[in-house]
Amino acid sequence: MESMIEFRNVKKAYGDKTVLKDLSFCVEKGAFVTIIGSSGSGKTTALKMVNGLLRPDFGDIFISGENIRGKNQTQLRRNIGYAIQGSVLFPHMTVEQNISYVPNLLNKRNKQKTRDAVDKWMRIVGLEEDMKQRYPAELSGGQQQRVGIARALAASPDILLMDEPFGAVDELTRAQLQTELQRIYRQTGVTVLFVTHDIAEALKLGTKVLVMDRGEIQQYGRPAELLNRPATEFVRQLTAQQRRTCHLPDDRLADCRYSGMRWDEA
Repeated sequence: MESMIEFRNVKKAYGDKTVLKDLSFCVEKGAFVTIIGSSGSGKTTALKMVNGLLRPDFGDIFISGENIRGKNQTQLRRNIGYAIQGSVLFPHMTVEQNISYVPNLLNKRNKQKTRDAVDKWMRIVGLEEDMKQRYPAELSGGQQQRVGIARALAASPDILLMDEPFGAVDELTRAQLQTELQRIYRQTGVTVLFVTHDIAEALKLGTKVLVMDRGEIQQYGRPAELLNRPATEFVRQLTAQQRRTCHLPDDRLADCRYSGMRWDEA
């Protein structure tokens, strides 16, 4: 499979605190990788390095085989969507203006293309057309998050970065947004890196799950692999509740249905 994102021996420290210790992993094109770990494990730091918000002290990051070190940041971010917790919309802009912000930068001479992109992504994320002229303060938390996802995808990026995007909404809305995101992922084939603190969410959404602790990778594999063959005690404890829910024995692989999503045998 073609590699979309690759970390090679990446290290990062904030003062005397080392956040990432020789981090190396590869994300295949079209994968949905969820990143989970303890607080301070380095998962958000790793995510922000992909679009250049943070830079490694040592090591290299490649996107589509190209080293991003020294790459123009504006060009780099044109192909990367970014959605974070609470969506962080521009409060003085309408829904339409928020979603069209990046496409307007890219399509300065083709306003119709931008309007078409706004209409398309509003439909995809489940926003009614009459919401176009509303401001963020007039929207519910779930609606704001949908606008944030639409804005991140409106320029049709190759990569979508998501940092705990559903952490600020209630459980019902969270489940709805997870379902919508799964549908969008299947429909677009975009490569996704999704940071979460919720192991159930990580297992439900990810085609692969990256487990981190203290700046190091504990395990990187398909959800069924984490459940059936936890590589470390940290992973075993992290997945313990899900293992009990799915009634998985320790000595063999098994299929598990979680929230309507099937994990095939590893």
